[in-house]
Amino acid sequence: MKIAEIYSHLNGEEYLIVHHKSLYNEINKVINDVNANALMTKISKEKTMRGKMLYNPIALNKTFNEKFRKLSWNETRYKYYVTTDRKYMEEMLTLSYQEQKEFLISKGITSPISSYKQTDFVKNRIAVEVQFGKYAFVAFDLFVKHLLFYSGGIINVGVEILPIKKMQSIMSSGVAYYEGEVYNILRHGRSNPPVPLLIIGIEP
Repeated sequence: MKIAEIYSHLNGEEYLIVHHKSLYNEINKVINDVNANALMTKISKEKTMRGKMLYNPIALNKTFNEKFRKLSWNETRYKYYVTTDRKYMEEMLTLSYQEQKEFLISKGITSPISSYKQTDFVKNRIAVEVQFGKYAFVAFDLFVKHLLFYSGGIINVGVEILPIKKMQSIMSSGVAYYEGEVYNILRHGRSNPPVPLLIIGIEP
């Protein structure tokens, strides 16, 4: 596969070029090493394109997973405690997982609620998500997951890899695509979400 377009939000790409050029090269290598045409193995059952051969999202995800794992990009979980009090939340951002629990208990919350978020590939504080799923999953990545890992001090940049519209049109309906997700970010303004991102649009 190849990179068709990129969008750098809050200097996400510039940060990679200056501080992690070798990791940026690894991301490019993984994309270049994926043979998408060999993964056009899904037979559509949808009424509008019944019987048509489509790119298989499960096979694509598996291939990306294998290639990133070989380069030591690994899954990371960020555990935290939940609060609906904004003041408490702001004070807890810099605390460790155990310290967050102790903080909430000190405020009279006897049963703090524990939660976590998981991201597929993290290396040297760079997170990568490869998305061939529905629109909602990408919005969650961009506006929740990457931001949570960033504010929690786990990552410095989030990278989202998406098919461009031309490729998405040869996949099941409802799959998110690069142009649409960049548009959504642009509509939110230049500083939202407040986390450096690199969004990569790929094609076969």
